[in-house]
Amino acid sequence: MPYVEGFGTWPFGEEWLWEAIATSYLPLLDVLKEGAPFTVSVTPVLADQLQAPGAMERCEAFLHDLRRASHVLDIDACREAGREDLAVELERACAEYAASADAVAGLGADGLLARLAPFVSWTSSATHAVLPLLATDAGVRLQVETGIASHRRRFGDWGGGFWLPECAYAPWLDHFLEEAGVHAVCVELTDIFGLGDARHLTPLRSGDGPILVPIDRALIDVVWGAAGYPGGAAYRDYHHRTSRDHHPWANDGAVYDLARAHAQAEADAADYVARCAARIANGGLCVLAFDTELFGHWWHEGPVFLAAFAREARRVGLPLVGLDDALAAVDTVAVPVGYGATTTWGDPHTLQTWSAPDVADIAVSLRDAELRVVAAGPTVSEDVARALLAVQASDWAFMAHREQAGDYPRERLAGHLQGLTDALDQLPSASASVRHLAPHASTAPLLEP
Repeated sequence: MPYVEGFGTWPFGEEWLWEAIATSYLPLLDVLKEGAPFTVSVTPVLADQLQAPGAMERCEAFLHDLRRASHVLDIDACREAGREDLAVELERACAEYAASADAVAGLGADGLLARLAPFVSWTSSATHAVLPLLATDAGVRLQVETGIASHRRRFGDWGGGFWLPECAYAPWLDHFLEEAGVHAVCVELTDIFGLGDARHLTPLRSGDGPILVPIDRALIDVVWGAAGYPGGAAYRDYHHRTSRDHHPWANDGAVYDLARAHAQAEADAADYVARCAARIANGGLCVLAFDTELFGHWWHEGPVFLAAFAREARRVGLPLVGLDDALAAVDTVAVPVGYGATTTWGDPHTLQTWSAPDVADIAVSLRDAELRVVAAGPTVSEDVARALLAVQASDWAFMAHREQAGDYPRERLAGHLQGLTDALDQLPSASASVRHLAPHASTAPLLEP
């Protein structure tokens, strides 16, 4: 989740965070409390927002007041148009938001992050920067070491699991990851080994870096691909919406039917368990990695699918194991001789999403900003470090490249670049450009030799 807390409302801004809390994070918490052994990472930039002063109160108000009011307007409009069936579904959906508001209110003073803490084991870089695109050793250290320090402050113990933002890996990162204590990362090797190759089921050990754990694109895309489960006829249609951004239709155009959709989720979960069992019939470690927001925010029934998947796996004896535990029990093989590719889970599996000609201005701006900070040397302040971290978020280039958010990503980048300039000039206005981002960031990584 990019840092949206305090930066805009509808259609782009902190509403994304409140929606993700209601539709993804709270339902996922319920699944985890049922004992599903999923490996969870919370990016430091998301943790910063969940702990921001006043954030949970604004989330509750959004869910209780704004979402209720917007549903009521659509419900009235549907009834005036003679669509009682749509009005009834919108009333049901409105009740879901009310329940989420109550759940947020019941989290207590420690909030959502404290409830998730027992299940969080992996971390990531400070602001989800695409590490292979960073310009300097100091910039890599700032992102990696700040992210790890953030995790340790919030969650205590850390076993060395590190989610590479955008799954972006290059062999030259090994030294910096090992230096920071990283034990394992996930990598996208589909274009190296080929889709479905059995080599994706064996972790790799590099000479001077962490264990490289291939993710299994062949099975991931059964869920996440263009023809994946979320496109099923019974599921709620994310793209067909009312004028107030509600979703009372199923993918096949019918009025959404909760029972029908949940039955489909149960069936798809059983199918997925069977596919996973077949995939590891001859042994191996099959790693399935997803953005959390897929489950609930993008795919409304995703949390139901996850819970059903865990139950069905237990029923048939498919071993679901947390990744840290799995890596302690499986053998690794040496990285193939001559392997030196830079890979991501972007489309294609290169750096193109974040550095193609249509976002070249963003890529150049990020490198220029980093070089300006490093050139400033020992005069750099913590405000400068935080401003640089805000600039480096992968989300600005991603949203611009995918044309998903209008002018918002470039406007956000411009604001953070100005904030960096203000910080370098030691202007008091600089802190406003980062709000509560990376509140404990240190300049030490920028000053290491």
